[in-house]
Order: sequence, then C-alpha cells, then structure tokens
Amino acid sequence: MSKQVSPLKVVLAEEGLLVRSSGGLIAGLGVRRGKVVPDERGRLGEILRADDPWFEKFGQVYFTTTFPGVVKAWHYHRKQTDHFYVVRGTVKVAVYDARPDSPTAGTVNELYLGEHCPGLVRIPPGVQHGWMCVGETEAYIINVVSEPYDPKNPDEFRTHPHDNEIPYDWTRRDG
Repeated sequence: MSKQVSPLKVVLAEEGLLVRSSGGLIAGLGVRRGKVVPDERGRLGEILRADDPWFEKFGQVYFTTTFPGVVKAWHYHRKQTDHFYVVRGTVKVAVYDARPDSPTAGTVNELYLGEHCPGLVRIPPGVQHGWMCVGETEAYIINVVSEPYDPKNPDEFRTHPHDNEIPYDWTRRDG
C-alpha cells in the first residue's frame, strides 16, 4: 500500500531557502536565512538572540547528529518550540501540521538546511517534524528549545517514520 502524497510547490523563497508545501506555509512555522559573517579568521554564525522576535524563553541548547540516509522523524511537542540550525552536512526537514484546530491542519512543508544553505527553522508546539540526512557526511543539528528536557515527563510524542498517516514520503526523488 502506498501513501497518497500531494505534490509540493514552493510557497516561500528567501535568500536561497525554499519551502515547498502541499498547501501554504504552516501556521506558526518560521524559516529564515542564517546570518553568517566571514572574515580572514573564519566565520561567525548567529542562530538566535534574546532580542529576536522568535525568542520566547530559554529552555536549553543541544546538538544532535544524523548519519547519511537516516530519517529522524516524526515527533511533536505539546509545549516546546524548536529552533533547528544545521552546522555541518545537509538535511531535508519535513513538517506536518497535525493540530486539528489549525488553519493549516493537514499541510506538509519541506525545506533543506545545511552548511552551504544556513538557515533557522522555528517549529511551534503540536506540529509533527523530523529530518533526513541527505548529504554524504554526518549532519550536525543545533536545537534551541523553549523548554528544558524533563526525563520524568518528556514533552515528546513519537510517530513511526514511515508507517503512519502523514502524507509524506522520505524516499529520495532522483531525476
């Protein structure tokens, strides 16, 4: 049985970052190009500042890695807002609005982030999300979250990466 997956069309193009969608940009989702300042010593990249309109509050900052071809999906949070930034490698990020009362319920968004396409994606609570490492090297993802992790009561609700009702297919599309 194959999933019914709608074709994705570009709904946001900002300085080389493209968001493709089955509808429109998911309500509350934010995407923007990363600010990278190079000089003769190297590069400085800003991710999120306390005076940024996206900043709610500080929970914690952590990094995670993903090996080439691996899918880390799907999950959502009831309270937590995520802010993903990829510092090494390339990932395909997919987001699904599973909130029944959302004006964009049922919508899928997809974008690519990586060291050659720096950007920040803001994922609001209740929105299913995940990524796949699509490069040839291990991807390093930094997440700035609004809530600290509580191992006794984790705010993380998982869905199987492939066997689910989400209208998205992680398969690489050659052509």
